[in-house]
Amino acid sequence: MNLYSTNNKDFRVPFKEGVFNSLPEDKGLYMPENIPVLDPEFIRNLHLYSLPEIAFQVSRAMLNGAIPDADLQQIINEAINFEAPLVEISEQIHVLELFHGPSLAFKDFGARFMSRVMAYFLNEGEKELNILVATSGDTGGAVALGFLGVANTRVTILYPKGKVSAIQELQLTTNGQNIRALEIDGTFDDCQALVKRAFNDSELKERFRLTSANSINISRLIPQTFYYFNAYAQLQRQGYSKVVFSVPSGNFGNIGAGMLAWKMGLPVQQFLAATNLNDTVPSFLLTGVYQAKPSVQTWSNAMDVGDPSNWVRIMDLFDGNRQELKKVLTGYSYTDEQTLDAIRQVYADQHYIMCPHTAIGYMALKQWMTYHATEDAVGVCLATAHPCKFPDIFSDEIAREIEIPAQVKELEGKEKMAICLGNTFDAFKAYLLS
Repeated sequence: MNLYSTNNKDFRVPFKEGVFNSLPEDKGLYMPENIPVLDPEFIRNLHLYSLPEIAFQVSRAMLNGAIPDADLQQIINEAINFEAPLVEISEQIHVLELFHGPSLAFKDFGARFMSRVMAYFLNEGEKELNILVATSGDTGGAVALGFLGVANTRVTILYPKGKVSAIQELQLTTNGQNIRALEIDGTFDDCQALVKRAFNDSELKERFRLTSANSINISRLIPQTFYYFNAYAQLQRQGYSKVVFSVPSGNFGNIGAGMLAWKMGLPVQQFLAATNLNDTVPSFLLTGVYQAKPSVQTWSNAMDVGDPSNWVRIMDLFDGNRQELKKVLTGYSYTDEQTLDAIRQVYADQHYIMCPHTAIGYMALKQWMTYHATEDAVGVCLATAHPCKFPDIFSDEIAREIEIPAQVKELEGKEKMAICLGNTFDAFKAYLLS
């Protein structure tokens, strides 16, 4: 498997190099040289396969020999060892629960797969791997648990001060060992900018072996395709064949993975990019003008991204053609008030509790179906995080109904270990060099 840069399609590197370098030197993002189209017979019979079996077949086709089958099977068995069930909420609307992994967020799929791929490629005696990751909430916890205790690695997590939930912060800051947390006085976009700049700093690159665990790393994106195929397999078992995916979207890696699955042959009728007030992409789809903007803090904090990195990948999949993209992608944005109303309404009607990100995806699905009532497609909203991670937004009545998982209870009373930094690159660089 070879990769090219979104800024230069003539530039080629092998998969291993792309995993460890994260970003090409021309500041683009890596994309697969060839996106394989899966056997239609396999797609028609997805219902016969388990999630790990689907994950192996999809990754095997994508990696095209970059990792031998036996080793890839072991990686899948270790990384994808939890379920992603489809739950019916109402007629034609299902929720795909992606929060049953260790960190209670969909990012466990990418982080666990990536950590094991890196460990596989990391040869004994090589320079320590320094992993930098910016998080707006859930990425950091998934990466921390994915890499905790992995030999010859050090993880540095940057998160925006006061802009992640209390449970998310505990997941980031209580690990110790090879995990370090930096509390940045700024936004997620500031954290992301610091990480990107570090990869292009010659002194840091000479001193350290740097790589990223954000969704800018291609090894994070590939495993996120697995649950799209698995969702379709579950729908097949119920007799459905048409699907619309509504994806809560922040840095746009999640929906980018869905579109990668679509390019591989998954029959998706429509994708919905559901955002909060950080509506850069819905505005672009409406006006044709891409205007990055400072991120705005909301209750759905993991989506507080004003300049999503992965958007260049999505545009690359469509050769920059906005009109072609609009045929399969619709964008919606919602306020905090609408989000809280949706949470209350779904609980009252269905006695189902959604996190704020999932509620935004649900609203987008409801809105799309209002204008496509004649379509016979089933709507699937991606539930990206367990509601227990956002206790402050729920009423007492709803909060009492949330079952707290054991791994969250274990966090209570643990000591926060984080270094506070400003949002300047000089301060961040000085910390790394020290």
